[in-house]
Amino acid sequence: MCDTCGCNVTPGNEHLVAAGGHLATTSTGHESVEVLKGLLDANDHQAGHNREHFARHRTLAVNLMSSPGAGKTALLEATADALGDDLKIAVIEGDLETENDAERIRQKGVPAVQISTGSACHLDAHMVHSALHELDVDGLDIIFIENVGNLVCPASFDLGQHLNVTLLSTPEGHDKPAKYPVMFRASDLVLITKSDLLAVLDDFDPVYAEHCLRQLANTAPLLEISARQGDGMEYWLAWLRSELARVRRADAAVGAA
Repeated sequence: MCDTCGCNVTPGNEHLVAAGGHLATTSTGHESVEVLKGLLDANDHQAGHNREHFARHRTLAVNLMSSPGAGKTALLEATADALGDDLKIAVIEGDLETENDAERIRQKGVPAVQISTGSACHLDAHMVHSALHELDVDGLDIIFIENVGNLVCPASFDLGQHLNVTLLSTPEGHDKPAKYPVMFRASDLVLITKSDLLAVLDDFDPVYAEHCLRQLANTAPLLEISARQGDGMEYWLAWLRSELARVRRADAAVGAA
């Protein structure tokens, strides 16, 4: 997690360290300097509330993480097209600035809330909580959270999601799981995106990428997918349906206990 880029204090949690916030001063009354632990604790507390919110609405929350340009928005566009009316989805979009990605999603007829993070290179639970108030969650099957493009910080912040999906695009190189272990260790599914370029970028070895993932003791599935050509989309959609059913069974069991 970066201590220099400003990502520890975000628009979602800055009220906690501002004047009057309960993390603004230490227990002795002095101005607080080291607030990271308190901010993360507060984030995890909010994530728990988000998780309860998703469970109450029987909605699967999927956190999409990747470097910039790996194809998160393109995957969501293709997913919206492929699902049609089969499942009702919505998207929370995270970027430093602009509503470009949210507009692309809205053009598919899918509700999308844009979060502009300013200098923060990740989303946090407070931001997601605020975005949820702008969505009509009733009747939604899946909420996708498209995190800020960054292979470091997003993996360190619990948003209350059920699952983490990490995209690794073919042009990036097959060694990214080894270089960014925190991100890929936290993944419940890894998608090798832009797989239609594998024939051209033949220095990307999917077998080696999977080897790097397994070296992290992560047994998550790894799928090759092309949002543009549609290759692998059926496996991605089948995984989503399976996970939605699993989460709903788990939530039902907790409710019946």
